[in-house]
Amino acid sequence: MLAMTLSPEIDARRPHFDTAAETEGVLDNRIRRTAPKVVHEREHVFFEGDPIDHIYQVEKGTVCLYKTLLDGRRQIIDFAYPGDFIGLGAGDDHVFSAQAITATRLRCLPANALHEVAWRNPDIGMQLYRALSDQLRAARGLLLTVGQRTATERLAMLLLALSQRNKRDGTDGARIALPMTRADIADFLSLTVETVSRTFTKLRQSKIIDLAQSSLVVIRDYHALEQLAAGETKGKAF
Repeated sequence: MLAMTLSPEIDARRPHFDTAAETEGVLDNRIRRTAPKVVHEREHVFFEGDPIDHIYQVEKGTVCLYKTLLDGRRQIIDFAYPGDFIGLGAGDDHVFSAQAITATRLRCLPANALHEVAWRNPDIGMQLYRALSDQLRAARGLLLTVGQRTATERLAMLLLALSQRNKRDGTDGARIALPMTRADIADFLSLTVETVSRTFTKLRQSKIIDLAQSSLVVIRDYHALEQLAAGETKGKAF
């Protein structure tokens, strides 16, 4: 996904930093020393075109990154979850807007301080390079998803991605708490809200998922969901 968690691992033997904490090489430590910033639901962290003054790490909550199209529509590019960094960019201004879709707590680091750390430690610089490369790959993947896949395939891919994130975080991959609304999902997958709702209903009726509530999805048939995401059900009910 676009919002990347930077690895804290660096070579502590290199005398790049002035303090003991910096010598330990954990970028996260620097960020955790900053005061938290609380952002309310639907409040913006920054807007497209704002200067990049700070880099943010999501500590709690969920943030969507989006662009506003010329006709006023919104295209969500990605969602950032706890541990993810937002605000990374190669230019001077933000190319996306960032909006909290739930009550969110952030840690922020001045961009010039991050640049200094990257300049003084090539490991951090390489991590930032990889993060930006991952952003480009994710953007290309989203382009393929919305350009070539059916509505069912798009939603199946999103649910699989959220399931895999749960597993990486050590939680149940079969129970997905959705922080985003149906409208957020529609703007992410380039669908209408009605299509998203109908597709959820089709997956539930096919016994691939359960909807314990609108914000809680329980995967009942993981293999079938994978087949849908891979487009292996052409000519069938979907």
